[in-house]
Amino acid sequence: MTSPSQISVVRRGLMLVLSSPSGAGKSTLAQMLLREHPEIHLSVSVTTRERRPSEVEGIHYHFIRRERFEKLRDVGDLLESAEVHGNFYGTPREPVENALAAGKDVLFDIDYQGTLQLYENMRSDIVGVFILPPSAGELKTRLERRAEDASGVIEKRLKNARTEIAHWREYDYVLVNEDLNATFINLQAILTAERLRRERQLGLAPVVERLDQELATLTS
Repeated sequence: MTSPSQISVVRRGLMLVLSSPSGAGKSTLAQMLLREHPEIHLSVSVTTRERRPSEVEGIHYHFIRRERFEKLRDVGDLLESAEVHGNFYGTPREPVENALAAGKDVLFDIDYQGTLQLYENMRSDIVGVFILPPSAGELKTRLERRAEDASGVIEKRLKNARTEIAHWREYDYVLVNEDLNATFINLQAILTAERLRRERQLGLAPVVERLDQELATLTS
């Protein structure tokens, strides 16, 4: 008889989508999640914006020219694409589909526009989490502390935050990021629960059938 430790249920990967206004903490939480769960595959977006000093090509984004971006979008090689703060972002299709089929989870750090497009294509695979700042004042402080954007850019991001926050109801989960560690614990709890959803455990049917046969033998 198979012992519990020998049972392995095949699982389809999930798409964990993190969104928030700029400065609310989604990128920091994504980095923490990848450190704690190295089995998660990071979806690296393509973007037409300029690289920040702290960013690394191929790790944070693939930085490409607008002409290249438009070609990828037009031939259907992007799962989603969006314009944010005057720049274009998109998610390459093939790496995501391959990872899910192999049972690997894929992490997305994208805005609400990209999330809604992903919903249209792959809603059943997606777990959407929206990160809120505890206050507008704290959001401004975090943007200023980052010291990577000019004052005019920070002002634009604060104005756009109202539009972004208005979409919070479209996500499966919403976390208020007042304490980073507490928010991270809750994010990990969401990941654990979603991995165990019945519809993602593709190998459950054979396990249930075997149990039924064993019970039939024991009770015959």
